[in-house]
Formats: sequence, C-alpha cells, structure tokens
Amino acid sequence: MLLYHTQANGAGFKPIADQIHALGLKFGIHIMRGVPRLAVHRALPVKGTNVTCRDIAHANSICAWNTDMYGVDADCDGAQAYYDAIFELYASWGVDYVKVDDICNVKITPLEPYSARREIEMIRRAIDRCGRDMVLSLSPGPAVLEEAWHLAKNANMWRITDDFWDNWDSLKEMFWRCERWQAHVKPGQFPDCDMLPLGHITIAADGIGHNTNLTHAEQITMMTLWGIFRSPLIMGGEMRDNDAFTLSLLTNDELLNLNQNGTTPLQLFRNETKAAWLNFVGSTPYIALFNLTENRAVVSAELSEFTDKTHAEEIWSGEKTAFTKTLSAKIEPHGAKLYKLI
Repeated sequence: MLLYHTQANGAGFKPIADQIHALGLKFGIHIMRGVPRLAVHRALPVKGTNVTCRDIAHANSICAWNTDMYGVDADCDGAQAYYDAIFELYASWGVDYVKVDDICNVKITPLEPYSARREIEMIRRAIDRCGRDMVLSLSPGPAVLEEAWHLAKNANMWRITDDFWDNWDSLKEMFWRCERWQAHVKPGQFPDCDMLPLGHITIAADGIGHNTNLTHAEQITMMTLWGIFRSPLIMGGEMRDNDAFTLSLLTNDELLNLNQNGTTPLQLFRNETKAAWLNFVGSTPYIALFNLTENRAVVSAELSEFTDKTHAEEIWSGEKTAFTKTLSAKIEPHGAKLYKLI
C-alpha cells in the first residue's frame, strides 16, 4: 500500500502503518531522491552532524519533471548522515517498502546515464543501518542494463521502462525490454515493468480519469507477461471501481503463484508476430504463448523436452488440452494464453 500524505501531532505515518499492519498488510511510501530544496534554502541542520542541508546539496542535480529536491552530494561531510536520518525516521514509522523516484541520471545533462550510483549506495547503507528490513524499489525510468549488477547489489526492484500506460505500442515494446532483462530476475532482485494500468485509471487533469484503453485480450497479455517474467505486480487503477473482469485478473491463483514462486524466466522465441516464454514453479513448467498481430493467429511452441507432460491447462480459461511435443493455440489479436503443463 502506498500513501502520499502525513499524520498530524508529530506522529508521522506510524498510526497509519499500525492500522495497515493490523490488517496483515505491508506499508510502503514513495519518495523523491535527494534533500528538499526548502530545507536547503533554510540551511536546516542534518541530524547528528554540524553541517546543514545546504552543505550537502548538489545544486546541479535537480529532477527535470519535479523540482522539489536537490540531489545529495556524496563527497560532502554529512551526506550519508542525511540519508541515515531519514531512513531512521521511516523505520520508526514502520515502513516496509520504499520507492525512490528520479534515481538514474541525476544531472541536467545526459552525458552519464547512471550518475545516481552513489546516491543509490547511500540509500542502501541507510536501509542496512536503520534496524528495519525494507524493500527498496528504484524508479530510474529505463534502467541501464550494463549496471544490472549494481542495481541487484543495492536494490530489490528497479524500473526497466519509462512510465507505462494503457496502449498496445507500449505493451508490445515491453516484450523487447523483458527479453533484455530476463537473465537478471533472481530471488530478491526483480526488474520492474511498472504499474498495471487496469480498471479505472484516475490520474488525470479532469479528476475523473478513464477506464483502461487496453482490450480484454491485451490486459490478459499484460498480466501473462508480467506474471511469467516475475515483474512486481502493482495495481495502477482505482481498486474500489474494479469490475469482475479486472478483479479476475488480479486474483488468479495460478498467475500469482507463478509470479511469486517462479524461477528465472526464459523467452523461447520472439519475432514481430509471436512470442513464447517458459518458467517453472518447482518442477512444473508454465508456457506463455503470445499473438502480437492484429489478427487471430495460431501460436506454437516446441516442447519435446517435457516427455512426462501430456496435457496443458490454460490458467485464464481453465481449458485443458492434450499435446505431444508441440503446444499450439489459436489466440485473439494482441492476446495470450498461459499454460500449466501437467
């Protein structure tokens, strides 16, 4: 659960976190990288030091789309102490999950695509010192593939895309992104395809928003790809307005089991018209078939290595089919089928 407001009387988020934990849920917050510009302009002190926020701020490190913060200059005395102090505060609230935004290229110029490296390291150290386990999610826009080792060392999940929205072109592009990142899906480290734009999407200037522009087939494709790739599943719509179809996507036990308990995914093939992916839960294989065209089409995957499997159960429809060596399905335009081999 992500919340974007605070609590009066100096209690911070703790009363809210306590209520969330009492429901058996985890509590997460979204923050911007760096130090608030107002704290810098007022030269507020950094806890436990003799320096101020003005002393640790990197004046040329400002987010291009939200100018509330300055970056923290890791070379300055007190820089680490600043991050230690804010994560000590988050720990006192009972925070379980922190999403840090604007944390890839932290300079105005794009000359160094991963210039947030040292701020990421300071955040990692601050979490390790705060006395509370927290999931660290980074939102760098398209993460830098060559820095996958550094992301995996310091974070639990990281965005591999710009903001993902409800249109087919963005969804089709995600197949390419998942192909590039598939080998880096490991326990505790998850490349993130971004939030699921399902149901009633309410972030809009009119305050009303709209229902997702993805067709039912495209929504199944999105859930299938996110599920088998093991991307974090974060709902991006107004959950109180979910219809039965949207709710069915979010509560499919087989899909959730695959996403939570799968292994490192493997793309079997992809071209402009079709794709197929493989993953396992224990010794049970799951096969996803995707039709990337505008027309109904047959998609097939050669599965001769699974000699002990004779049937496949499609997890969205419950339909069972027999197969020998090759699994084939006729699939709707932009659609998918996800099979459990039995």
